[in-house]
Amino acid sequence: MTKNIAKVAFILFAISAVCTALCAIVNEITAPAIALNTESTRLNALEAVSAGYEIGDQMEGDGGSISYAIPLMDNGNTAGYILEIMTSGYGGEMSVIASYSTDGTVLGAKLMSNSETPGLGKKAEEEWYMDMFEGKGGSEPVPTAKSMLPADLSAQVSGATITFTGVSSAIAAGSEYVKGLEGSV
Repeated sequence: MTKNIAKVAFILFAISAVCTALCAIVNEITAPAIALNTESTRLNALEAVSAGYEIGDQMEGDGGSISYAIPLMDNGNTAGYILEIMTSGYGGEMSVIASYSTDGTVLGAKLMSNSETPGLGKKAEEEWYMDMFEGKGGSEPVPTAKSMLPADLSAQVSGATITFTGVSSAIAAGSEYVKGLEGSV
């Protein structure tokens, strides 16, 4: 009986070792393609939120929620910044790429990596969702509560309050960060 258990254990170990080796090989083959796709998606997002400005060289963020800042250039002058902002939603960590004019006004935003609920939190990936923040943050505050939205938009983000709070607070924090950058650059 002990001999039989040892035989079964060895077979299971061998199967596990082969599966692990195959997974490592597949990962080795697909990792470069995944990295290339991830970088392509990031570059497309930067271009989408750049508002037609030239994208400058990436700088370090604040060491916290702002991963990086990229100046937006207009004829050699800084017209604004693109930021990657990390935040949390219902499904965990999320990444938002947003652009701002130098006074902190939102030019564009895009939700990147996230694990939000399909049909609810995933709405934040749609263009209309991020459009509600455009033009806010300078002289007009970024809506950080559903009560700050028009009734139709408030109803559309209903059921995904945690996602909305995460995205809106990230965009508002980015606006404040950019306002602070102008005095230090």
